[in-house]
Amino acid sequence: MWALISKPLLYCYIIGNALLPAKHAVKAFHPIHVSTTNIEYNKQDSKLEVICTIFTDDFEAALVKQYHSKTDLNKADMHAAMDALVKKYVAEHLQIKAGTVVSLNYLGFEINREATDIYLESADKLPAVKKVDVDVSLLHNLFDDQINIVHITVNGVRKSEKLDYPDKRVSQVF
Repeated sequence: MWALISKPLLYCYIIGNALLPAKHAVKAFHPIHVSTTNIEYNKQDSKLEVICTIFTDDFEAALVKQYHSKTDLNKADMHAAMDALVKKYVAEHLQIKAGTVVSLNYLGFEINREATDIYLESADKLPAVKKVDVDVSLLHNLFDDQINIVHITVNGVRKSEKLDYPDKRVSQVF
């Protein structure tokens, strides 16, 4: 009996899905939740330069969940409001120590295809960096399979570490 019912149901499912408008197909689906944080010590300026890269759709969802505010990182007329949210979110989810806690200046963000790049730099000049500690919990408020990859470069030496949720701490000695 089930065989008589299951085949027509399967065909209805296939045909029905083919005819329905693919509203959800507009947004790119990616099965992996990942961000990268690149931290580089600029010896000439004696500052840390930071670039965080996050999938834009995931980042917007994290902003909505945390701040209960309408978000659209692509709209030019919302850029000032989005700047404030992005700055606040990153300040709450990224802390860097290089001897002491590094105060970060938010420089802005830009959309790069399906990702958002967030730019920061240390507010003050830093003496020669020997050790960098990073706490990064980007998108931990959204995904329990989040991966945050941290690249730290000091004097041309690059060290990288992959953090699987709930891990959030990286410590590298140069």
